[in-house]
Amino acid sequence: MNKVNTQSRSHKDGHENMEIIRYEGIDISYDGVKIISDFNLSITKGEKILVKGDSGTGKSTLMKLLLGFAQQSRGNLYFQEELVDENLVWEMRKKVAYVPQVLDIGKGNVDNFINVILSYQVNRTTLNYSRINYFLNLFNLKRDILNKDFEDLSGGEKQRIAIIISLLIDRYIYLLDEPTSALDFHLKKKIIDYFLENENLTVFIVSHDKEWVRDGVKVVDITNCNTWSSLYAGL
Repeated sequence: MNKVNTQSRSHKDGHENMEIIRYEGIDISYDGVKIISDFNLSITKGEKILVKGDSGTGKSTLMKLLLGFAQQSRGNLYFQEELVDENLVWEMRKKVAYVPQVLDIGKGNVDNFINVILSYQVNRTTLNYSRINYFLNLFNLKRDILNKDFEDLSGGEKQRIAIIISLLIDRYIYLLDEPTSALDFHLKKKIIDYFLENENLTVFIVSHDKEWVRDGVKVVDITNCNTWSSLYAGL
């Protein structure tokens, strides 16, 4: 069981310090076994947070709480200072982009799949081919990938298409669950550069890839810890 605490609190004296997300005394249990105890974390606008830990320590579940895909056994979750409930979850989904670890998320032609995602009421975005061509080029994908079946793509191609979709729906909060695990060093760097160098994005990452550890990234390690510790890359 991991007991996770933080002394870090960034409050709202200025727009740049506006708190977006707060975990307060969160417990997570599986089959009656508590795996995270008393997790507290404040995430402010523009912050980049990397959560590390062994498999089964509840990292992905911390993300899923924000989307209503999982429930804590104790504690409260706040979004822009409002207690998260069933009604607020729907509003949050309009502001959050989620790239899941498991990418069996679509079938059929990639172009059609992207259009379907963008047509959902929560997204309401028309596909801009100038933007998609920009991201395809940026992440080393050929345009003919749009004509392929999503199921036939490699793991790395699926990851990049999922990331591109998340960028096309224009959110300002990104939840990225192992987003670069199937990519080589060059492609990891391109994607990491894009997210970490954009000051307007608030990014919550779960990853075992050490390339995410950089100056200015707050690292939360929940492996075998009795107290929460936040370390800054390079210190």
